[in-house]
Amino acid sequence: MSKKVVITGMGIVSPLGNDIDTYWKNIAEGVSGVGPIQRFDVSEYKSRIAGECEQVLPKGMTEKDTNRIDRYAVYAIEASDQAWKHAGLDIESEDADRCGAIIGSGIGGIETIANEVVKLDHGGPRRVSPFMIPKGISNMASGNVGIRLGLRGPNKAVVTACAASNHSIGEAALQIMSGRADVMVAGGAEAAIVPFGMSGFMQMKALSTRNDDPQRASRPFDKDRNGFVMGEGAGSLVLESEEHAKARGAEILAEYLGMGESCDAYHITSPRPDGSGAASAINHALNDAKINREDVDYFNAHGTSTIPNELGEAKALHAVFGEDMPPVSSTKSMTGHLLGAAGAVEAIASIFAIRDGVLPPNINVDNPDPECAVNLVANEAREADIAIIMSNSLGFGGHNATLVLKRYE
Repeated sequence: MSKKVVITGMGIVSPLGNDIDTYWKNIAEGVSGVGPIQRFDVSEYKSRIAGECEQVLPKGMTEKDTNRIDRYAVYAIEASDQAWKHAGLDIESEDADRCGAIIGSGIGGIETIANEVVKLDHGGPRRVSPFMIPKGISNMASGNVGIRLGLRGPNKAVVTACAASNHSIGEAALQIMSGRADVMVAGGAEAAIVPFGMSGFMQMKALSTRNDDPQRASRPFDKDRNGFVMGEGAGSLVLESEEHAKARGAEILAEYLGMGESCDAYHITSPRPDGSGAASAINHALNDAKINREDVDYFNAHGTSTIPNELGEAKALHAVFGEDMPPVSSTKSMTGHLLGAAGAVEAIASIFAIRDGVLPPNINVDNPDPECAVNLVANEAREADIAIIMSNSLGFGGHNATLVLKRYE
């Protein structure tokens, strides 16, 4: 018999704050975390804005420690530390072999790889750091979280571009449902606001160039959008079997109901124009959660502030929900796009939405695009009775993943 999965802890590093309460306060108030890039000289870049995070140093770690770990993994450690503490867990009281971690990333240690290539170019192979490989590979956020928290159970990384977090959360839930684990830390991490990363997306013409008005640059579903805004950070959730959580007296924040996934099988970056791939993932999620479309009270859209994404996603929403579409918003309008970390930070916003009965706003909507009209929570948060939410993540390569979360009763 499949075990019921619940969420008992959350942690975050984001452009809107490095703790969950600050992050949610800014989301609910419609605050933008986008500004001019401070980390490096962007004078030659067409896009000079991003959602940067404040520097973090996980408790007990030194700068020497963090120099041996790529920044994306440092973000993952900090978010997972917060989530573990929030859940009230102590590894000494747990069976460590039944506690695990699945932390996804879209790109992994891109900053490390770019820096080491420069060293190789200028100084030859002996200049390359012996830490280059363990810093750069995409599984090391998950590996380092396991080391940090003493988790000896299932540990892996999911790499499905911008769908990585949702896939990681779904995979972690399956470990618990199948009886392989009692506790899983799951989410995603990304740190691609570096010259190499920004250049790549800029050359694709994917990034917004609204440099003179950065806080209004990320504008999903608005006709005047001109590209997405890069964000960075990490989000981690603690998932447990209901039985395990109740036995230790944990506060249960929400229930995991299910996930749907699909592949567009269409193009390396563009979604299917008719939205059928995303619609398939949403329908699979409804079936996995054993709910009807009318049961959904809020839909956190992928909504990247790019035309192809939102045209396809809007068609998917219309195909699934028709005239009964729930309220929709993209919190990327405030955070920018955190790539592989996006789904996790959006799941955290969705859990707070359930707790407080608040629909997160989709800010910067001055001129709604009639080509992708949805039931938008435009510009300001709204109060609502929210029991069930869906959260969408769609990645390059055609990866689609939709989560379903529910108020715990």
